Amino acid sequence: MSISDILLSVVVIGRNEGPRLRRCLESVCAMRLPASAGREMIYVDSDSTDNSVEIASTLGARVVRVKPERPTAALGRNAGWRVASGEYVLFLDGDTILHPDFVAFSLPHFSAPRTAVVWGHRRETDTRASVYNRVLDLDWIYAPGISEFCGGDALMRRSVLEEVGGYDEGLIAGEEPEMCRRMRARGYEILHIDHPMTGHDLAIRRWSQYWRRAVRTGYAYAAVSSRFAGTDSPFWEADARGNLIRGTFWTALFVLSLPAAVLLGSVLPPLLSCLLFLLLAARSAGKVAWKSPDRITRFLYGIHSHLQQIPMLVGQIKYHLDRKARRSRKLIEYKQP
Repeated sequence: MSISDILLSVVVIGRNEGPRLRRCLESVCAMRLPASAGREMIYVDSDSTDNSVEIASTLGARVVRVKPERPTAALGRNAGWRVASGEYVLFLDGDTILHPDFVAFSLPHFSAPRTAVVWGHRRETDTRASVYNRVLDLDWIYAPGISEFCGGDALMRRSVLEEVGGYDEGLIAGEEPEMCRRMRARGYEILHIDHPMTGHDLAIRRWSQYWRRAVRTGYAYAAVSSRFAGTDSPFWEADARGNLIRGTFWTALFVLSLPAAVLLGSVLPPLLSCLLFLLLAARSAGKVAWKSPDRITRFLYGIHSHLQQIPMLVGQIKYHLDRKARRSRKLIEYKQP
């Protein structure tokens, strides 16, 4: 089937995105495709309390409402693609802006029958809004080529979604890498292309938001790695174990340096702890030189790469406590409506 004959389904998920959702859907409407190509736009709303549903309806999207006890991105995406009609499904988060040429540039890559997912570059739209946006923008940068997983924004072959059963709705985060693992286990490939895909708005302005986002990451590491522990192909096990080691190290170092300062009557212990932290941050900044020419941004990213280990450790602990108590945790949200 030629590109001009395809039917594309765009599934946008959101919860209280407001103006961000409007910008997202307008970018979908501005997408450039061959005139004969068909497309449909589906918005899945996870029990928003703002006017997101009205915005989507006004812009011509088919609205699907989900009101689960525990809303998750996985549940929203599954609800969207299962009512979609297209043979290709483009998933977008409601806080993104689609590049107009991403889909047209990506579709030819599906001529390879084992290609299941194509994704491009997601970048922050306003890195000047906060130091968090500036630093976390580098988290989105990956080298092009065959990859182990994709992010929330991606173009997928619907037949493969059906084959693997879609996203795991039991995960509150990490649902994309987990599903990609199942795709790769069946011989499919995840392709990251060197082309702009989406602009994104993290909208992180406060420390508390940064903390909660990192907690969610740690929770996802624990949830996904525990699921595949002891199997022939463990997943995220090294990441989870590395966070346990680094998070524990930094927590213990900073906490113990304070009573050590009191006992010794010297500020040397906390000063040495901070010096070690900054030296390791500088080393980490050097490793990501390929991501940005800005030395200050890279150094801040180095600080972030170590600092986030503490809230990520908290997230892992929360997961294991929930698992022991057989308790289901609701979505860990960090954005404000």
